[in-house]
Amino acid sequence: MTDEPIQTSPSDSGDRPSEASPTDPLQAWGIPSIPVAPPGFRSGFVGIVGRPNVGKSTLMNQMVGQKIAITSPVAQTTRNRLRGILTTPEAQFIFVDTPGIHKPHHQLGKVLVQNAKQAIQSVDVLLFVVDCTNEAGGGDRYVTDLLSHAPVPVILGLNKADTQDPERGTLDQTYRDLAEPHGWSTAKFSALTGQGLPELQHQLMQHLDPGPYYYPPDLVTDQPERFIMGELIREQILQLTREEVPHSVAIAIERVEETPSLTRVFAAINVERDSQKGILIGKGGQMLKAIGSAARTQIQKLIMGKVYLELFVKVQPRWRQSRMHLAELGYQVEE
Repeated sequence: MTDEPIQTSPSDSGDRPSEASPTDPLQAWGIPSIPVAPPGFRSGFVGIVGRPNVGKSTLMNQMVGQKIAITSPVAQTTRNRLRGILTTPEAQFIFVDTPGIHKPHHQLGKVLVQNAKQAIQSVDVLLFVVDCTNEAGGGDRYVTDLLSHAPVPVILGLNKADTQDPERGTLDQTYRDLAEPHGWSTAKFSALTGQGLPELQHQLMQHLDPGPYYYPPDLVTDQPERFIMGELIREQILQLTREEVPHSVAIAIERVEETPSLTRVFAAINVERDSQKGILIGKGGQMLKAIGSAARTQIQKLIMGKVYLELFVKVQPRWRQSRMHLAELGYQVEE
């Protein structure tokens, strides 16, 4: 493993990579060149937006067929604008997963919401995901107002169809009432089971223009492996600690050492208070051991090799309020 994307392109200088040239930088990374698209091929960027915890990351993982975005029952899990790539014989979809749009309560929250708003302005079609097991609420209306000014088509996606109570069909109408004044089409699906996703994919493709491959067809994300490693560690913290250490955690991959038979990963877990450090370490170090064991299993699946993972916890007081600490930990307003 190297610090390169998981079958991904290197960090780009803009939202849209150009077609391959004789000096294609992808080749320098050992990644295949981008082929010429066949006649009638479509491509473009699909922004996945909505309130926190409506299933946006689960949807992107299901669409690309691989886990690249972390999920958890804790709201606001996604922090970075993350791209997932799905290439079919007819089209290439670049899904842009965004942080849940919410009222921010600290500097980190402001950065996350600003990045989500930036994504709205830089895609070809927007998929507004809602949780159809509950009726439309104030948060959904806030996102609706935000998207009403979007310069691109919007599809309202009713997620969690597999768990919706069939006796409460009127729930769907509360969302159609949001969509109809703006002429938005709707789609109903389950990101968890895949129900309705082929129809959603076809609907999205109708909004993409004829275009080239933006990435090699076998790529699934443009994020480096180190970023995904950190996210997999953070996911296990969210799963195992739940509300005890909700969003005061940031992961820094300090060092990666490779040998032919083993990859050693050294990661720092940054928290804001000593009490949070105690929770993460746990009695006799049991919590940290559980986090490390579960994260190591996921990282081994990611790199398809044996992993030694060493975790240590650092206290960084009020890091979510500090622009300097946010930048050091990789949270910056994206251009």
